[in-house]
Formats: sequence, C-alpha cells, structure tokens
Amino acid sequence: MPDFRAQVALGESLVPVGQLRFTQAGPRQFSAFSYDAAWLDNSRAFAVQPDFPLEAGTFHTSGQPGNSRDALPGAFADAAPESWGRRLLERAYGNGLSEFEYLTLSDDTCRQGALRFLDDAGKVIRGRAADAVPRLVDLQAITAIARAYEQGKDISAEDLEALAGAGGSGGARPKANVRDGDTLWLAKFTSVHDQQPIERVEVATLQLARACGIRTPEARLELTDTPFPVALIQRFDRRRTARIPYISARTALGKKGTELGAYTEIVDFMRVHSADAAADFRELYLRLIFTILVSNKDDHLKNHGFLYVGARRWRLSPVFDVNPAPDRNPHLETAIVEGGKHDRSIELALEAAPFFEVDEAEARQIIRETAQRISGEWREALRKVGLAGAQAREYEAAFVNDQTERALTL
Repeated sequence: MPDFRAQVALGESLVPVGQLRFTQAGPRQFSAFSYDAAWLDNSRAFAVQPDFPLEAGTFHTSGQPGNSRDALPGAFADAAPESWGRRLLERAYGNGLSEFEYLTLSDDTCRQGALRFLDDAGKVIRGRAADAVPRLVDLQAITAIARAYEQGKDISAEDLEALAGAGGSGGARPKANVRDGDTLWLAKFTSVHDQQPIERVEVATLQLARACGIRTPEARLELTDTPFPVALIQRFDRRRTARIPYISARTALGKKGTELGAYTEIVDFMRVHSADAAADFRELYLRLIFTILVSNKDDHLKNHGFLYVGARRWRLSPVFDVNPAPDRNPHLETAIVEGGKHDRSIELALEAAPFFEVDEAEARQIIRETAQRISGEWREALRKVGLAGAQAREYEAAFVNDQTERALTL
C-alpha cells in the first residue's frame, strides 16, 4: 500500500500551511490533509479551499476507480497536470502513476497557484526534471520536441523529462511553460492533428474579449511564419517571481467526479468570498454573454478560476481557454442557472440577469454592445493573427449566428 507524505507550504517564502498524506490501495486512492498549528494561528491565514475551513482536524478526500482525480483535494488537483501533462509523465516514468505522483513529478515552477510541497527533510519537491522550464528563446526547439512526441518519434529521455516537467496544468492540447526573464508564459502549441488554426483563433478571441471589456491575460502569437504557430499566454497566477494562490471554480464549488455546474452557483460563491462581489458579478455576466456570442466550447468549471487577494477574499481570475467552435452543438458546458438548461441562449442569459444583480436595462445594453463589438471586429481580429479569406469564413458561424441576430435587436 504505497503511502506518500508532503508538507504543504505557501509561496516563495514557504510559509508552512499543513500536511498531506496520500495512500494508494489497489485501484483506490485517497488523501488526508490537516492544517499546521502555526497556520491556524497566523493572522494572514486562509482556507486553501472553501470546504476546508480553518480549523483543527483532518479533511479526507477519495477517488473512485475510473475517477481517481478526486483523490487529491481540489486546490492540490488544480496544481496538477491534466490530459496532456499526464500523458507526458506516463511516457517519461511509466503507466500506473498515482495522483500524488502526477502532482509531484511535474515541475514545481510550473504548478498552478502558490501551494508548494516539501519532503520530510523540508526540501521542495521540484519534480524529477528540476529547473526544466525552457527559455522563450528556445521556443522553436521545445515546439519541435512536442511535435515529435505527438508523432510517436523517438525522443531522448532528457528532452522527454524536460517537456513533461514543463507541461503545466490543464487541458488536453500540447503545451509547455516557458520563461522570459522573470515572466512565466504558457506556450500552447499547434497540434500535428489540428484541422483548424486553433492557436491563432484563441489569441484573436482573447484580444476580442479584451476589446469587449473582459479582463484577459497578455496573449500573443510566436512562430507566426511557420506551419506551427504558438500561442503565448502570460501566467496570471505569477507576479514576476511571486506566486498567487489559485483555485478553479470546480474547487470553489466543491464539485466531484463528473458533476457539472452553473454560472449562478459561481455567483453564489462570489457573494460570500469575493473582495468585490458586484464587480465580479458583472464581469462574469459579461463573460457569459461573450461565451454565447463567440460559440465558446470550453466554458466548463475548470476554465473559470479565482485568485486570492488577501483578507480571506478571492477575485475572479482573468479569462482563459476561450475557443470558438462553429461546428459544435449550441450547448454550454456550464448551465446559466442551477438546474436549468445548458442551451447557449441569449434569451436565457437575459432572463438570468437578476441572478447576477444586473438589471434588465443594463443587461440589454451589455448584450447589445458586446454583439456589436464582436460582429464588427471579428474579421479584423482574425486578420491580425494571419487568418483571412476561406480560413476566416470557416469561423464565421461562430461569431455571426442566430444568437448574434437576437442580441443586436435588444
């Protein structure tokens, strides 16, 4: 029965937070977390996730066969890699890794948020490929390694460990973290399997979101004159070398397994925990409208998140992973209203405005102005990232559709 232990600390100063014990028994995996007494006495302490309140005792989590990811507490799972990073780690270190190993084999520098993990000697568990984060100037080389991996070609153990260590958390698409001085960026690669210019369109859509008044991370394209351009997204959970605590909306809402959620549930969390609830309500409503009007296919709860801002309060993180899909069914991953339909519908969003504390007149204005901005600027946004003509027309249905028409009439 493999048993792993780690001390949990916070940020660059490694403030002690608690202890994590992880156990694997056959197909079952489970963990136990308890806060350090000094953390409980610390006036600046905060709960690592809402369902782990600041109190003595042990918090237990468990994963079930076929759904082992809940074996780690949500705040820790948010720091661990998902599909792409997990596949790389399995290639580098073999199948059968536990959730604890997925977390701790990834590079400490790249883990989402500010939680860090120390061994019994008090040393940071940095991952097998320590200091593996490539520099921005090495982007073309690391892109070639990722492409070779996708194509099933032989990769040196050193290159594979570097790619696996820097893979970072979140998503199934190929990616790696890269450094530019003290700034950490997420490099999202064009896949060898892509039939559409996904990275170009994501950067264009983030820039369109910013034009609509949505808070976005810095985003730009690199290697634009190659068949494999790279989207660079600045890590918003870093402020130069400082690390900012982060939790996903899934963790914030305490969801498990395959449970879905609703935008109004996120509102309920913000009502209790946000440092500026009114601003976050309006921001989330604007993002919902934008998601509908650009046919975003990736609005699930892991793609909404919160940054810790002090005084036991959180704020909605900048938007990320917005991917228009003109050929997908018109459904949202996250329902607008708890218990309601998952339809991608401006009408439903307008009806739900009071849940976001947005009155009808303001809601109509937000919807109408966002639709005007998108319908008037999407072509130019795509042109700026190198897409025009037939390639741009393939995305027209994502940006101009029946929901756009309804929004423009409000």
